[in-house]
Amino acid sequence: MKHERRGFTLIELLVVIAIIAVLIALLLPAVQAAREAARRAQCVNNLKQLGLAAQNYVSSNSSLPPQTSWPTMAANATGNPLGYQWGFNWYYAILPFLEQTPVYNAVNFYLSPMMPQQITAATMKVSTLLCPDEAANLQLFPVSAIGSTGYSGYFAVSNYVGNYGGPAAIMPYSGTIIPEYNVEGMSTTSTSLTGQLQIVRLASITDGTSNTGLFSERLIAYSPYGSTSTVYPNGTNALRAIFQGTYAAAPNSVMIGTLTTSNPAMLFAQGCQSIPATTPALWTASVGMEMIAGHPAYLTLSSYSHWTAPNTPPCQNSIDPWNVGPTGVGYIGPYGAPTANSLHPGGVNVCFCDGSVHFIKNSVNLVTWWALGSRGMGEVVSSDSY
Repeated sequence: MKHERRGFTLIELLVVIAIIAVLIALLLPAVQAAREAARRAQCVNNLKQLGLAAQNYVSSNSSLPPQTSWPTMAANATGNPLGYQWGFNWYYAILPFLEQTPVYNAVNFYLSPMMPQQITAATMKVSTLLCPDEAANLQLFPVSAIGSTGYSGYFAVSNYVGNYGGPAAIMPYSGTIIPEYNVEGMSTTSTSLTGQLQIVRLASITDGTSNTGLFSERLIAYSPYGSTSTVYPNGTNALRAIFQGTYAAAPNSVMIGTLTTSNPAMLFAQGCQSIPATTPALWTASVGMEMIAGHPAYLTLSSYSHWTAPNTPPCQNSIDPWNVGPTGVGYIGPYGAPTANSLHPGGVNVCFCDGSVHFIKNSVNLVTWWALGSRGMGEVVSSDSY
């Protein structure tokens, strides 16, 4: 007896396809969540490596690294205005403790980091300094921009930044990775150094190493150096740009015991979080555009502050004289708020001075966030408040 082979009917085929589509729809979010968890775990590990490197630096030097080794000996000898002089960001101080001695040895710390002799070190990427969640173009600042002919490539960048402190309206330079000089008494045209700051030792962190931030993360610029684009505060790339705050908060204008909703520090933070949706960013191509060159007053190169909440747009303070460098590039000065931000859903990772890493939610109480940024202002912070 001859049997005919029966194939699938159209309805059966559509049912199978629908079942497969449902299964994919159910599995895809789980796969994406697993990948994000892996990236976040790698970011935590990077910060732990930085924390360990900082502890080893302390063992060798009895203090935490300065935000910037500035100015270099050669630059200081020229007598050029201080706004034009560059130093080396804190990354290079701890490179030997990150097993990056070859990069460290390639640096000539006597010369300016913006010299052609530094290009080998300046263009070498260090994977520990990059968050795996970073999706931006890492080629932001070409070596040709410093007038070096015969060279190609781009300056290396980093997603990790040092704690400059809490709100400047309460106390500037209250963090743990701070400069060696107080630039408030200087200007971009000053030629002499004044106001040397004390180095930060572990003994200086009287609020407790387990209650004080050391490093966190930030997203780098949306646009390459020299380009222009329009970014709005509610847009996709708002965390990569610099906006003008709507409230001007004077430094040292708030007493630590008067942290009410009407104080200038709170008003500045609220203003940065409520920038009109149609107000474009002032600068879109300068946040973290390169890693080697630093300056005490140009915070968006290697620093973050505990002022505005995590994952809010970086914000200038209009009264800050250091918002724009002498070459016309925009930064955030010591009175502003370079925010900790990331692509991790809901918050940012922060490495504390004891080497532990905590995930701080966007919804953290602002006063608690401020307290985590200061090293010795006597605030009491419980571990269940963040």
